[in-house]
Amino acid sequence: MAKQFFNYLVIGGGSGGIASARRAALLQPSLKIAVIEKSRPGGTCVNVGCVPKKVMFMTAAVNEALHDAKDYGFDVSKKNQFDWAMLKEKRDAYVKRLNGIYKNNLAKDNITYIEGTTRHSIDSISSSSGAATFTGPHTVSVDGVEYEGEHILIAVGGTPTLPNIPGAEMCDTSDQFFEWETLPEKVLVVGAGYIAVEIAGILHNLGVDTTLVARRGAILRTFDEDVAKNLMSEMSDAGQKVQYHTTPDAIEKAEDGTFTFKGTVREPEQEPKQITLEGFEKVLFAIGRHPLTETLGLDKAGVDMDNRGHILVDEYQQTSAERVYAVGDVCGKALLTPVAIAAGRHLSHRLFNKEADRKLDYKNIPTVVFSHPPIGTIGLTQAEAEEKYGAENIKIYQSKFTNMYFAMTTRKPKTYMKLICKLPEEQIVGLHVVGLGADEMLQGFSVAVVSGATKKQFDSTVAIHPTSAEEFVTMNWGLSV
Repeated sequence: MAKQFFNYLVIGGGSGGIASARRAALLQPSLKIAVIEKSRPGGTCVNVGCVPKKVMFMTAAVNEALHDAKDYGFDVSKKNQFDWAMLKEKRDAYVKRLNGIYKNNLAKDNITYIEGTTRHSIDSISSSSGAATFTGPHTVSVDGVEYEGEHILIAVGGTPTLPNIPGAEMCDTSDQFFEWETLPEKVLVVGAGYIAVEIAGILHNLGVDTTLVARRGAILRTFDEDVAKNLMSEMSDAGQKVQYHTTPDAIEKAEDGTFTFKGTVREPEQEPKQITLEGFEKVLFAIGRHPLTETLGLDKAGVDMDNRGHILVDEYQQTSAERVYAVGDVCGKALLTPVAIAAGRHLSHRLFNKEADRKLDYKNIPTVVFSHPPIGTIGLTQAEAEEKYGAENIKIYQSKFTNMYFAMTTRKPKTYMKLICKLPEEQIVGLHVVGLGADEMLQGFSVAVVSGATKKQFDSTVAIHPTSAEEFVTMNWGLSV
């Protein structure tokens, strides 16, 4: 059978790959474009990432609001029962509907959708069955059928990593979290990054006895230290259990079917000690992710990788192979869905719209952690700013207060805000917030930071009152000049 030729062949039907393919079709409708996907369209984000995770975050937030309801005069005690099965069914149906929308949009743009014949459930998001494999520099095979691409984009994403310890095979990852048929009563979450923090927060706020295990003495260590500390404080005040300075050694299954965690605690200036935590219905590891490059046959295409399997690209997403590109998590940089989408679209403009210098600027990427409370951040941390400009050349503005929502409630979580400014003009090079509504307020402020806004410009902006966001434009008002 003769090879099928495409001007643009995209391997991976996740957010980045589909965004690039559709933008290419928009720029040049005459192009022959195909997207290869071994599982469900939408990739990690739609199926086992951002989308279902946000549904669960909002579910937990509703439960928080129900607990606050009595402070606002509502009696909901008799109705406050949670139906996990019903929510899972509705959430899964929503995701399935999005899968269909992705497919329909590709069809509307005359993009060929090539599916691997092997099908699984959620596990197929992270499997290699039915996937594409390079057979030559610009040729790939899918289930024995060969396709040739004038330009090829690799956007296959990544998958959760399990530790190499006894019993890890019995544990779940963030992928399996969305397959749980019932809500467990007691869960252990291992990890200190945003995925671990988010899942632990969701479970805790749904009433699950949840313990988070962190290897170091802090969580979210790549974030601004003050932001992480404030979140840790709020988690502690809310009763969230965190076991710090602990590495896992083994997971064992007890006779009653529950899991036992065995680890080593290594606190600074103390002798290591063993720890045992028992009685967990589920153990979930969220300790990192690795790229899905192992079965791609990249050596046949001449595509170089680093020692962790990430594809090496330049600032234009170009790999070491001519006319072969990569975007998204497979590159190991800024593992965020909007980053993959933006990089993919910029690439299509460069390839198919004669915009030779078009590329994504990775400098100021806004990020939200859907923790409880949520975090919003863009730009440099204080440590990064001090290293880049010198401590004497930056100025910090910060504020901590109680959101007006909690004026009526028994619980009093705090909102923390921080502006990092570069002297002498006080250009805002870092903006950070943790607290109720942080996830929704960040996008607008991100535009200002990307545009090079200064503290003086923030000061000159009229506040919207009463809101939490106004604190960013009234912080130490009039004292910055």
